Amino acid sequence: MNTARALSRFVAVLLLWPCALMAADAPASPELLARGAYVAKAADCAGCHTAPLHGAPFAGGLEMTSPFGTIVSSNITPDRETGIGAYSYEDFARALREGVAPGGKGLYPAMPYPAFVKITDDDMRALYAYMMHGVPPVRHRPPETRVPFPFNQRWALRVWRAVFSPKERFEPRADRDASWNRGAYLVQSVGHCGSCHTPRGIGYQERGYDESSKTFLSGGVNDNWFAPNLRADPGSGLGRIAQDDIAAFLKTGHGAGMVAYGSMVETVEDSLQYLTDDDLRSIAVYLKTLPATGAADGVFDPALAQQGRLKTRAPDTPPEQGAAVYAGFCAQCHRGDGRGVPNAFPALAGNPSVIGEDTTSLIRLLVEGGNSPATIHGPPRQPMPSFAGRLTDAQIAQVLTFVRASWGNDARPVTTNDVSSMRSGLHE
Repeated sequence: MNTARALSRFVAVLLLWPCALMAADAPASPELLARGAYVAKAADCAGCHTAPLHGAPFAGGLEMTSPFGTIVSSNITPDRETGIGAYSYEDFARALREGVAPGGKGLYPAMPYPAFVKITDDDMRALYAYMMHGVPPVRHRPPETRVPFPFNQRWALRVWRAVFSPKERFEPRADRDASWNRGAYLVQSVGHCGSCHTPRGIGYQERGYDESSKTFLSGGVNDNWFAPNLRADPGSGLGRIAQDDIAAFLKTGHGAGMVAYGSMVETVEDSLQYLTDDDLRSIAVYLKTLPATGAADGVFDPALAQQGRLKTRAPDTPPEQGAAVYAGFCAQCHRGDGRGVPNAFPALAGNPSVIGEDTTSLIRLLVEGGNSPATIHGPPRQPMPSFAGRLTDAQIAQVLTFVRASWGNDARPVTTNDVSSMRSGLHE
């Protein structure tokens, strides 16, 4: 009797086993794939893992500049030989949260695993399902990352992770409402805003991973761009920027007279414009609660702007020199009063990026030029020309000093040496 029962159970297992395997390999549900696609957009996975000039999405090959060399992004399509098609869910989650690929290979912190460690299990599983079933496999092997000694010793990344990388998942705060917690989660985890907007320490670690740190999102230089301060400082931060304007800026790259520039253009185009309005508002809600750093900074005085007075911290630079350059090369777009043109050209009067202490991005924009984002719901793209061949280093310094001291702006001057150093750094 017992033998017959055991035999019947064995036969049942044999009959059901193929069905179980088929269920495990079955495509994910449309709802799970849609959630995973949204998480991938919020995390801007394609932004880093797609080569320029029409590279296949997620197939890698983008070169990213870092202080220790150029890092080449990997293929994260589900191709089993050159991508992540052989990854189990556990492999996938460990790579994103711990920076360790199968076989124990350490990943450089250009992969923002210090932020991705906070991703919830539900979002991680949805993202895995999308990457495995919603992304076409591409057989492509990007060039290997080659950085100089000692940074090519990946074993040392174990020490880096142990010392600098956070280990805790995101925990909602009971003293905050649902919107604040949602914004905090998006900023700190999938959005990994701190990767660019938080200054780095001596070990290239972010100097803060949430609002408990005074330096979190206080601004940082990456690849010769300064990612602005996102805290409540009234000069270079978001202290004077309304919550709705922040949400609009994230969606379209335009808000409160500000226009996205540099690497933020791609972030808006590839990621932020696809977030829901509720999520964008939640991000704005969270950012508006971050206190000011209190660091030395430029200021904006509307009273001086109304009076049309010029206040300069550069007594050795006659304002007329910068004013002449501005009238000849800048006023047509940014207007004589520095107010710009709404939904086209940014205002310079009171613009946090204009009066911030760090002038890296200002100088680079004049040297290289740029363009505004092209989004589904925003205004058309507008270009800014390069002035590298039209203005000398001294003229660029003069016009930036004039702009930073006009229409109520009051920020330190820009020197010719500042411009020369930046220009030489760009062409290294």
